[in-house]
Amino acid sequence: MIPKQAKFKIGQIVRHRLFPFRGVIFDVDPEFANTEEWWLSIPENVRPPKEQPFYHLLAENAQTHYVAYVSQQNLMEDDSGEPIQHPGVSAYFGEFKGNYYVMRHSYTN
Repeated sequence: MIPKQAKFKIGQIVRHRLFPFRGVIFDVDPEFANTEEWWLSIPENVRPPKEQPFYHLLAENAQTHYVAYVSQQNLMEDDSGEPIQHPGVSAYFGEFKGNYYVMRHSYTN
């Protein structure tokens, strides 16, 4: 059974279970909320169920920075203690605390 409750929090640094990238979470959808075209572009043998939280990440790999949309089942905590170098981090977050960022007050409810 896939959990419906978000396991990870905004500001937390995570890494992908299958692919070599990591990122900081800047938004969470309780269930899949992207386009059907995007969904179908994922190879069927690794396509995750829609009925789980999906996370928006400011992501990075060895070559580039980008925004990723990843299912909860494909994420794990990043324990490297290294900050994310994505240029968008400073727009959402302030202080880096080792494995998470503090959200800027202008983005909190």
